[in-house]
Amino acid sequence: MTNPTSNSFRRAVFLDRDGVINENRPNYVRRWEHVRLIPGARAALAALAQSEYAIVIVTNQSGVGRGVFSRAQADGVNQRLVALIVENNGRIDAVQLCPHRPDEYCVCRKPQPGLLLQAAQELRLDLNRSWLVGDAVTDIQAGLAAGVHPILLRTGRGIAQADLLKNHGLDDVLVLDDLAAAVDYILAP
Repeated sequence: MTNPTSNSFRRAVFLDRDGVINENRPNYVRRWEHVRLIPGARAALAALAQSEYAIVIVTNQSGVGRGVFSRAQADGVNQRLVALIVENNGRIDAVQLCPHRPDEYCVCRKPQPGLLLQAAQELRLDLNRSWLVGDAVTDIQAGLAAGVHPILLRTGRGIAQADLLKNHGLDDVLVLDDLAAAVDYILAP
């Protein structure tokens, strides 16, 4: 996919879900009762909503492919999360979910860029002027493969994953404390 630079294409901020917006769980976020927002995420999302950026959640949910929970359950968690974000003056323009297991080698599972490319096509996004915020090396790899600017957070798995950046030749990736810091950085004049 080419990255158009026409003004008719929006910039975007792609957000991983678990570890960026809400806390990771060892056995997946399977039900709404498992969702715990990371401190500062609500305010950060409200600030980002005031910008021109499209806001897209991109999330691997291999628990669906593993039979741990259903696609309907995953979609239900996402719908309630989006509703909560909207109730708190935020906005989510799309949610892209990969339900596949890692061993299925699909094009949508991060580190592959499929989720970002699909959103770019559907929402007319300019990937070269967009950002991806994640808590894992695979998030960063997906962002780079799609041509966006990546940011790794120290929330979720991010502290341990930051140590792995150099091993993957990614030691120049920006690492910030949390979603609030990332939004401040992205929106800085």
